[in-house]
Amino acid sequence: CRNVSANKLELSLSTAIKKADSATMSSEANEHPVSHDHHKQQQLAAMDGPAAVPRPIQIVTATYGEDGKGKFDLDLPALEQLLLNDRIRDHRVAVVSVAGAFRKGKSFLLNYFLRYLACISDTDGGGLAGSCGAEDWLGSSSQPLRGFSWRGGSERDTTGILLWSEPFLVTLAGGEKMAVLLMDTQGAFDSQSTVRDCATVFALSTMLSSVQIYNLSTNIQEDDLQHLQLFTEYGKLAQESLESAGAPFQHLLFLVRDWSYPYEHGFGEEGGRALLEKRLLINDKQHHELQQLRRHIRQCFDDISCFLLPHPGLDVATDPTFDGRLSAIHPQFVAQLRLLVPRLLAPANLVVKRINGADVTCQELLHYFKAYMPIYQGDDLPQPKTMLMATAEANNLAAVAASRTVYTGLMEEVCGGERPYVAPDKLLDEHRRCVDDSLVWFRKLRKMGGPEFSAQYEEQLSLDCDEAFEMYRAHNQSKNVYVGMRTLSVLFSALLLCYFLAGFLDFIGLDPLANLCTWMVWVLIVALITWCYVRHSGNYLDLGHHIDAFANLLWDKIGCPLYVAVTQKAAEQAVGFNMARQRQRSSSSSSAVPAVGRPKRD
Repeated sequence: CRNVSANKLELSLSTAIKKADSATMSSEANEHPVSHDHHKQQQLAAMDGPAAVPRPIQIVTATYGEDGKGKFDLDLPALEQLLLNDRIRDHRVAVVSVAGAFRKGKSFLLNYFLRYLACISDTDGGGLAGSCGAEDWLGSSSQPLRGFSWRGGSERDTTGILLWSEPFLVTLAGGEKMAVLLMDTQGAFDSQSTVRDCATVFALSTMLSSVQIYNLSTNIQEDDLQHLQLFTEYGKLAQESLESAGAPFQHLLFLVRDWSYPYEHGFGEEGGRALLEKRLLINDKQHHELQQLRRHIRQCFDDISCFLLPHPGLDVATDPTFDGRLSAIHPQFVAQLRLLVPRLLAPANLVVKRINGADVTCQELLHYFKAYMPIYQGDDLPQPKTMLMATAEANNLAAVAASRTVYTGLMEEVCGGERPYVAPDKLLDEHRRCVDDSLVWFRKLRKMGGPEFSAQYEEQLSLDCDEAFEMYRAHNQSKNVYVGMRTLSVLFSALLLCYFLAGFLDFIGLDPLANLCTWMVWVLIVALITWCYVRHSGNYLDLGHHIDAFANLLWDKIGCPLYVAVTQKAAEQAVGFNMARQRQRSSSSSSAVPAVGRPKRD
């Protein structure tokens, strides 16, 4: 029976699936009205036709735009044809996936898995099995290796995520049949994939598989663990959006290829267990970052194991005509391969796919595919970064913080707590000078990423300084004595005005208006006393802000216009009075001048 958390997950998944189905059908109907059904009919004809043979099918395709940005799409018709087959749809399923760096032999290894499953299951795998038996499932030493696409060389061969088209039905000890799916994945860290692409493929395959084989070369190194931490954290974020509970993933197998130190740890599972214990050991002498990484990995998986494989031989690595024949492979590799494959795929060792403690059938696995894919196609998940980009970002952010401290120190010298009030224009000039000095300091600091990368952080520094300047401006304005006393002067002036107005109105017999002015006098007295208390004690600051706002409103709407009008009227009268006096003086002086040339009388 499913537990409560499983029901909760199913509810969230059903919502996500409906959205995904509607978006998918709408998009396909708009772009290609009949492409969905046509594709599905082609798949049915190909799978059911007499010429159909088992093959790898690409269920998640990777496409890259002109900007190099990768996009992953789910081939829903192909996946439905695979998982909704009447032969397996209601059976529990085990999904074995191989993931890791590109050109490390993942597809090559999966083809031996195909041989083993074709031998022990009810499916012949299209003739992939040799002469079946307990020990000879590897087949003839001259039989070429077929199945998933593989080849030698240095360029990548697999893209996206592939599943083998014919699921294997394996009979368990109790007689129950279980479906087994093999999953091949795009190699990480090639020249065309971004960190997000690598994280998406690894996380998606880990979320959907019951056994994730982490394919490594020569050793388990610290950078391998760091990449695993990044990829699994990416998968955990996706699962959190679907409200899943418990350990995010099931079984992780560190498969170390080309192990060259058998004198330290022997080949196989025992040597792998000893190496894994050493690599994941946590002790007090380790840096906190290393301890946290190891705790993270242990908490992400229900079970973790390791297997050490020897090198398959120089002929395998250097011969371009090598076709997978056992005769060309080193016997030591073949011997360990005989141990590894049954260790994973024997009926007693199969790990059924479980989510939130509930076993998953093939039909239910289809729903999880449909629910998980839109998460990685959208922009809800954060953009993972390379170690260089993450370090350069932290380095530039530290430089921004240091340069902002320089700006703060310079501005404190200009208008800090002990400094007097500074005129607004002068303060703005000082702000610009301090910003320039902080930018010079930022450019002097050694930073990673180059000038183009640092340009965005230089712009961020300028914005941060502008925001800080607004606080300095407000702090400087509070030092202005006249601004600080505005509320007091406005309230006191209004109080005197209302008092004299009340007396005048009472004198002329307008008692109702006189009573209103008297009431306003008492309100202003209470407001004035309250404001003085708030300024003195620092209590009830919100009330003080409201009184300041009321005083500012009185000043802006009544006091300031009245002051301007009175000042302007007084200036006009003063100018008129001066002009009148000048005209009077000029007329007086002209009348006092005697007439010239007039004879005197005796």
